[in-house]
Parts: sequence; structure tokens; C-alpha cells
Amino acid sequence: MKIVIVGAGRVGSVLAEAYDAAGHEVLVLDLSTRAFDRLPSEFRGSAVRGDGTDEDTLRRAGASGADIFLALTEGDNRNVMAAQVATEKLGIGRVIAKINDPVRAAAYADLGIAALCRTTMQADAISGYLGLGSLGLPSIIAPTGTHHGGATHAPLAAVVTGDAPRQEA
Repeated sequence: MKIVIVGAGRVGSVLAEAYDAAGHEVLVLDLSTRAFDRLPSEFRGSAVRGDGTDEDTLRRAGASGADIFLALTEGDNRNVMAAQVATEKLGIGRVIAKINDPVRAAAYADLGIAALCRTTMQADAISGYLGLGSLGLPSIIAPTGTHHGGATHAPLAAVVTGDAPRQEA
């Protein structure tokens, strides 16, 4: 599978390393060259310095034709912009944007973008660890609406949680 990761921070780097080790074709983009220091020396994927919200940059880097696109920078707005470009301009069907603000995450899901909300994920994990039970807050909010252009990304949530059938690359 071809996987594009925008943001070589802690999460992006861990995923890039794991997917690369599993034999996937991995492309990582980040604005900072120093961010690539998080990738192991054995990383066989591509690491490209560039703006993951820019369509031309994504195309030049080789993001076209990707199976999965993960927008994992520290900025909610950048992640949503990158996810929109991936969906609307590059036609990538399996897209997740990391959104820290739960209200915004729900709003973007209503617009058709799968949103990983680390705030709700952490709150639910803390409550569970303390023995206070799950809060029932979703870690990934599946798209409920339709993205501009008519695309919806509901199958992605099942893939992330492992409920969907595996696809061969």
C-alpha cells in the first residue's frame, strides 16, 4: 500500500517506521528537515521537505495515487487543509486528519473528513485507566457528511479500528 504521512512528529514518525517495516511504500512530508531525524536510519521510504497543504508539492513528492493519506501535523487547520487537498485534488479515498479540538473534529466529520481527536482519545483512556469506565468518546470520528465533490470517507473508520476486511496492496 502507498501511504502518505504529512507531519514527521512523534506520531507520524512512529507510523512511518511501522508501515515501512511492514513493507508498505511510505512517503513522509514535513516543513522541517530536522523532523526527519526521528525516522530510523533503516527507513526505506521517502522523506520530502515540503508543505503538505500544497497540491503541487504533494504531486511532485509522489503523493498522487496513494491508498492512504494521514495529516498529522500539530496544527488542526493545516491538517484539515491537507486532508481536503488529498481528497478533492488528488482523489485519495482513505484520509484521516488529526484534530485536537473535539468540537472542530466533530464539525469536520460532518463535512466528510475522518478526524483523529487526541483530546477525546486521552480523556477516554485516562478515565478507563482510573477504573471510572469509558466515557464513550471516540478516538476517531468517522465522517458522517459528504465532502465537497460528493465523496464520503466512512469506510476509513472501519479500517483504522480493524473492523474492515484487509485489502491487499
